[in-house]
Amino acid sequence: MTDGFDLILAGGRVIDPAEGIDGPAEVAFKDGKVAAVGQALSRDGAPDVRDVAGAIVAPGLIDLHTHVYWGGTSIGIDPTDYARRSGTTTMVDAGTAGAGNFAGFRKHVIEPIDPRVFAYLNISFPGIFAFSKEVMVGECLDLNLLHPIACRNVAKMNADLIIGIKVRIGARTSGSNGVQPLEVAIEVAEDAGLPVMCHLDWPPPSRMEVLNRLRPGDVLTHCFRPFPGAPSTSDGAVREEVAAAREKGIFFDIGHGIGSFGFATAEAMLDNGFLPDAISSDVHCLSIEGPAYDQLVTLSKFLHLGMDIPEIIRATTEGPARAISKPELGSLKPGTIGDATLLRVIDDKVTYVDSLGETRDGNQRFSLAGVVLDGKWWDDGEAL
Repeated sequence: MTDGFDLILAGGRVIDPAEGIDGPAEVAFKDGKVAAVGQALSRDGAPDVRDVAGAIVAPGLIDLHTHVYWGGTSIGIDPTDYARRSGTTTMVDAGTAGAGNFAGFRKHVIEPIDPRVFAYLNISFPGIFAFSKEVMVGECLDLNLLHPIACRNVAKMNADLIIGIKVRIGARTSGSNGVQPLEVAIEVAEDAGLPVMCHLDWPPPSRMEVLNRLRPGDVLTHCFRPFPGAPSTSDGAVREEVAAAREKGIFFDIGHGIGSFGFATAEAMLDNGFLPDAISSDVHCLSIEGPAYDQLVTLSKFLHLGMDIPEIIRATTEGPARAISKPELGSLKPGTIGDATLLRVIDDKVTYVDSLGETRDGNQRFSLAGVVLDGKWWDDGEAL
């Protein structure tokens, strides 16, 4: 196809790690798909040609860890507002809903909005039901709330949207139940043919217990958390069980949030060449007020930490697309879903804050320059 495109983005720097592209190019869209990537594409019949000089044109950003069951749970934030703010064309909800309330999440939040949402289904029947400034109760503290048959059935009935099973364990979320909720989640996931995303906060259980149980393709979120539970040793080395887990094929996801990202940990891991498979915000009702804020702020922290821009883009496009087994996302390959995020790298004095309150002074940040959804420039009446 060489003409009749619906939209052409011209003059930008195209970064598509999945296709090995990094350089000046034009991107064309037609019928909701990426139609072509190349030089001097035909303008014949194209109603929308945009000059995006100075911008990075990336595949639509994927935030692998969000909480967007807005209005249905205390933790959730509005996904449309968030997408408009952060340029995420795909949000993956990390277990906000369980089997008992996923139907409402689907009908009232996921289906009506323009950006796409996929979900990890929480192993706990009510999902994350008590997460706020006023009340904080871990959904895996009571094993009576874990119903594997209900979880498996809802996952299978909603296979178009549910891409995995989520479980939160640790002293704060599963208490004396330790690793038991993870074992239930894995049993459900195996029966449904899905991966698990595991949140681990303070031990117990230990990092070793968790990593030994996770399977290839499963995701450990909050992977650069500070002590306790950090993946690095006190002298800055990568822990043996963490390196072994990567060799086994476990995905490592940032999941910044309010308490799960430390600069010292990140610096140690990056110094060892241990890059995250996915950079995600863990945005929710508290972290959206800081220190995570949104996906662009989270990505900007890794810009300051010295990750190459293409590797940062990979960790919010190709990496999470592989984690959720959606190869039609996370790339600008012709024929894939026509999503793109346009970014600029802005010179700006900014102070970044981690989950411990430690700061780093940066000189650059990512800024949103535009979004393409399903092959069309996204303009829902609100300024991006």
